[in-house]
Amino acid sequence: MIDKLNFGKLNGLVPAIVQDASSSQVLMVGFMNRDAVARTMEERFVTFWSRT
Repeated sequence: MIDKLNFGKLNGLVPAIVQDASSSQVLMVGFMNRDAVARTMEERFVTFWSRT
């Protein structure tokens, strides 16, 4: 799945959106790099990339 994401458009990042499963309400918009996506897939716990 990771290989289908385009990390080239935003300097190695992809947007990541967290939504409530029942209401579809957007709870957070963040960014992930390749490592954050891989960690999220492995641990099944969302990991965001941070600039700070």
